[in-house]
Amino acid sequence: MFSHITTTPFGRRPMTLGQISKQMAAKAAKPDAVVHKWQVFQDIRVARELLGATDRSLAILNALLTFHPETALTGDAELVVWPSNEQLMARANGMPATTLRRHIAVLVDCGLIVRRDSPNGKRFARKGRGGEIEQAYGFDLSPIVARAEEIKDLAEAVHVEKKAFRVAKERLTLLRRDIVKMIDAGIEERVPGNWGRVQQTYQAIIGRLPRAAPRQLVEAICLDLQDLCTQIRDVLESFAKAQNPGANESHSGRHIQNSKPDPLSESEHGFSKSDEAAAIVAETDNVRSLPKRELPLGIVLDACPNLRDLAQGGEIRHWRDFLAAAELARPSLGISPSAWREAREVMGEQHAAITLAAMYQRAGQINNAGGYLRSLTDRAKEEKFSTWPMVMALLRARLDAQKAGAVEEGSAEDGASVEKPRIQASASLLKSLQKPRP
Repeated sequence: MFSHITTTPFGRRPMTLGQISKQMAAKAAKPDAVVHKWQVFQDIRVARELLGATDRSLAILNALLTFHPETALTGDAELVVWPSNEQLMARANGMPATTLRRHIAVLVDCGLIVRRDSPNGKRFARKGRGGEIEQAYGFDLSPIVARAEEIKDLAEAVHVEKKAFRVAKERLTLLRRDIVKMIDAGIEERVPGNWGRVQQTYQAIIGRLPRAAPRQLVEAICLDLQDLCTQIRDVLESFAKAQNPGANESHSGRHIQNSKPDPLSESEHGFSKSDEAAAIVAETDNVRSLPKRELPLGIVLDACPNLRDLAQGGEIRHWRDFLAAAELARPSLGISPSAWREAREVMGEQHAAITLAAMYQRAGQINNAGGYLRSLTDRAKEEKFSTWPMVMALLRARLDAQKAGAVEEGSAEDGASVEKPRIQASASLLKSLQKPRP
């Protein structure tokens, strides 16, 4: 009886040492080994990346398993199936023939199946007089039985990795929430400290986190965030103990969080209309006569270029990037969360962010940014404040500085010039800014 088992592929497909090693692994299956084909297929699905398989190749493997009549795969049974390409294409949801051949090769390279090619490359089985199969040419599924334990271990490793990654991301989320809320608490409660610098440190750590980060990087960032969180908590706890010596939770003379969110004694409310506020507020008395239109993002960025320094990558392309940068500017200006929340409720998020960007642009001229913002919020409640004249005033100031810089360059003795960012406003807007103010 013909008993030779082919080990080389048909046609021009070459034979490699890798294929020989995988065929040797297939022969290592124990005769008494029994595996459930759909259970081991589920393990293969989970560990497909470690095995080197693809979703298309697994669709073909699923179809091949359906051609084996038994649910159990045993080490001592003949596990060769011989479907035609047409049958495989039908059970693989109409996969094209070229794609089918390519992903069958992937299954062979992964060591999940072995080719048993006939002399002419056709797949068929030769049966004896009693109907038993004497020789079959097609795809041998015995590597699945031989590697069942290995595949199960790989699937378990994938589950463990996914769990560790999920735990790391949960820890990252909790640390980010704790740090942000504690920074807000420190600003709200007037805890001594450079909270702007703390915010910048936090952003520097988070800035190392890409959109798709591996678990190792997430865990490393969590360690840095944990150190920062511990430092912030120590500062807050020390301040709380200094404010409430010997106090306990049930008998507290002063709670960390104010029972009155906006006390009248707060220094922000004690802000008066000083010279720094008058520079902009004075231009908003004719708010009702201003045009009812939104400010373009480009004009706002021309007026407030310093906000770009806080944006990720130094670029602001959309309003959402602008709002995110404004959120970072708030603690650096020393504005409390309650003042910022009230400004957003009264002005709207976009106009509140524009106001904050203008304040950040003039940070060196504003001594009490929190009180200034509250003053502008109060004026906005009375419809006596608009961001339009504020932005125009900043644009006019930049235009004047730009002209002065051009004059200085023209009068320089060495003739050297330094390139400075130019205002990208339209010609009509620039013309209106050049008009003398009444």
